[in-house]
Amino acid sequence: MGKYQWIKLAAGPAAFVFAILLLQESFGFKGAAAVATVLWMALWWILRPVSIAVTSLLPIVINALFGLIPNAQVISQYFSEICILLLGSDLICMTWSATGLDKRISVKTLCFIGTSVKQQILVWTGASVFLSVFLPNVIVAEIFCPIAVAMLKFTGETDIAKSSLAAPILLSIAWGSGIGGFGSPIGSSANLVAISYLEKITGHEFMYVDWILRFVPVLLLIFLLNLLFLWSLPLPVKELHGTKGYFKQMYESFGPMRKGEKIGLILFLMATGMAFLRPLFAAQLPSLKPAYCFLLFGLLMFVLHDENGNVMLRWEYAESHAMWGMYFLFASGIALGRLIIQTGAVDRLTKLLSVLSLDGGFFTVLLFAVLTTLMAEISSNAAAASIAIPIVANICNGLSLNPVPYILVTVIAQSCAYVLPVSTRAIPVAFGLDTGVLIRQGIRLTLLNVLLTVCVGYACLQLPWFGHV
Repeated sequence: MGKYQWIKLAAGPAAFVFAILLLQESFGFKGAAAVATVLWMALWWILRPVSIAVTSLLPIVINALFGLIPNAQVISQYFSEICILLLGSDLICMTWSATGLDKRISVKTLCFIGTSVKQQILVWTGASVFLSVFLPNVIVAEIFCPIAVAMLKFTGETDIAKSSLAAPILLSIAWGSGIGGFGSPIGSSANLVAISYLEKITGHEFMYVDWILRFVPVLLLIFLLNLLFLWSLPLPVKELHGTKGYFKQMYESFGPMRKGEKIGLILFLMATGMAFLRPLFAAQLPSLKPAYCFLLFGLLMFVLHDENGNVMLRWEYAESHAMWGMYFLFASGIALGRLIIQTGAVDRLTKLLSVLSLDGGFFTVLLFAVLTTLMAEISSNAAAASIAIPIVANICNGLSLNPVPYILVTVIAQSCAYVLPVSTRAIPVAFGLDTGVLIRQGIRLTLLNVLLTVCVGYACLQLPWFGHV
């Protein structure tokens, strides 16, 4: 292990100890340890001395060592109802990858691209946003990046890192797959964090159709801002000849849709449909929540057969391809939220922020949006939501405000991080996107998006229906 690797590794526990010593008098030992845990995990998520999945297991170990809260309350988050939803969705989408359905849908979408570079940016951004509404952001970026790089090389852009044409296309994927996540509850694990808290606050189930009604109009505004920003970037050429034919030829090579692909698509649509139509049968089947719908159809993949008579999904394949790290990452965010709330750290943070004389107005929305966006920059959307939402809810309670609309604003803000090459944004960088371009342009777009989020969020506060779910 190199010297710098040791420094990165030691940074987390060193920050943990330093934070406890610094905060113990104000927060008490348990509260200080909870905040210190957040700091340790944030540093390791940024520096990556170990896998993010390993970092995500720290709350269990730290809580076991120091007894901050009952450990069962931490461990239970690692296979909560929402983790079951992620697992069920993942099982279905694995068959997309195994049968090639994911590439078929992606390339079919890209067949609508013309030769205009601006049209290229429109389709890459739109396709990334649309697919990430239903698929995990990381999966969308992993599908599109190699296709985009292959297309660019086909047109003569061999050096992706130095290509001024590659930058806007890869940025379209990086940013489009990021913002699309809040378009539906299943688009991002951070959304499920928000739903978990909303259900605790309101005392009843949060219907998926309510999510769509509130967020799709906002998503369209943010998509438009992203698109105009990408179009404003310097473009070396206006046309990319041959690209439309390239994608049509690629799609034709797939041949007709096979039985296995059809099964994967139909079961996913059925699971998604049941999730959004739940208000129609919730009274008759109160326990059949979306998590169990997705798991039900995911398990069917182990018994249904494709066109060759082979089972759609084998456990050996599922075991090796499941996104275990994503489950742990999501769960760790909820576990961190539990530590921060139950140790009293969030109460202390609320008192510290109370000196700002918040009144629930424009400045309050701005503070929440900036706080959440900064957390999303240094970690993941799920972790950002899990840390920010308890703080937001507690501050709202202290101000006698309805916390629901402010939580909904934080959901938008956690998707508006564009700068650091972490989370979804790391994938285009791995395929050649220059980090300097990502950071330089990302800072500008982040500022614009935060401003838009705050203005839209503040306007939504004036709509009574927005905050009542």
